[in-house]
Amino acid sequence: MKVLVVAAHPDDEVLGCGGTIARLAQEGHEVHIAILAEGITSRYSQRVDADPSLLRDLHAHSRQAASALGARGVTLHGLPDNRLDTVPLLDVVKIVESLIEKISPSRVYTHHGGDLNVDHSVVNRAALTGTRPLQGCPVREVYLFEVPSSTEWAFHQFETSFRPNVFVDVSQTLEVKIRAMACYESEVRPFPHPRSPEALRAWAQRWGSVAGCAAAEAFQLVRAMV
Repeated sequence: MKVLVVAAHPDDEVLGCGGTIARLAQEGHEVHIAILAEGITSRYSQRVDADPSLLRDLHAHSRQAASALGARGVTLHGLPDNRLDTVPLLDVVKIVESLIEKISPSRVYTHHGGDLNVDHSVVNRAALTGTRPLQGCPVREVYLFEVPSSTEWAFHQFETSFRPNVFVDVSQTLEVKIRAMACYESEVRPFPHPRSPEALRAWAQRWGSVAGCAAAEAFQLVRAMV
């Protein structure tokens, strides 16, 4: 099976479904990661003020994280960080459509649309548009993931809120996810921040307790063709 993960920023792919990526890779599936926005530049007053060496390091970290998870590869598309609402949606959709045409995945994972982060919402809309079930579309399953430090910080104020109905047992790959996240030196935060190792373990254990296993990642199924 070919799988495509469409994420907004470097680290979203790990936070949202790193344990699942690692499990799929271990099971022999071909997982591709696409990161649409460049990351970091929104931390500066002007995008052009961003330190290019920090951006290069971040992108190198994304490749290291993908390797740690066992993904086939990662593509970086360089859209403006936390400014995707300034990019015509059609341009973002065309990136997704190009990825679908090139990779021909049967399963896609992407952001939930009710996140606090505007880029996550734009990527959600673009991914759902780019994977619409037209004749000949290879995508048969679409899942939405949550991102700690964004999904929950919306506090269910945006409709629709994240309502998971599919759970993946990541008991055997949770530590792979933690190691992959550690590749992102500029993004990891100390506990109790949601991007800390301790919080990520607690997050997975909480969903595991909901689903009846030691650790899980939660997803909202958009559609599945069976």
